[in-house]
Amino acid sequence: MSDSVRITIRLTSEVVSKLEELVKRGEYKNISEVVRGAIQKLLQEKFPGENMEVLFVEIPKVDAVMLRELVERGADISENEAIRHAIREYINRRVRELASKKMRDELREMPGE
Repeated sequence: MSDSVRITIRLTSEVVSKLEELVKRGEYKNISEVVRGAIQKLLQEKFPGENMEVLFVEIPKVDAVMLRELVERGADISENEAIRHAIREYINRRVRELASKKMRDELREMPGE
């Protein structure tokens, strides 16, 4: 890392045990990587892109596992991109449904000729 700074923090043994578990699972190479990842997520949450807003959602574990599996099997999309795509699809579908309902309601209110 270029231009890095070393900092020292104190953590409870319980927290360290949980971080070590993440390393043992193979999710991270070492505890420093876990901490850097957590800091990066915090910074992304607090300083999202200009046109972005961070939302935290809970999804069923089975869906999260399937999403990760699909992405790992070569999907040309990240987990976050897939979630954003699903949200856009939902919004577009609902907007079309509401526009269609509004049009039907307006047609019903038109006086007969």
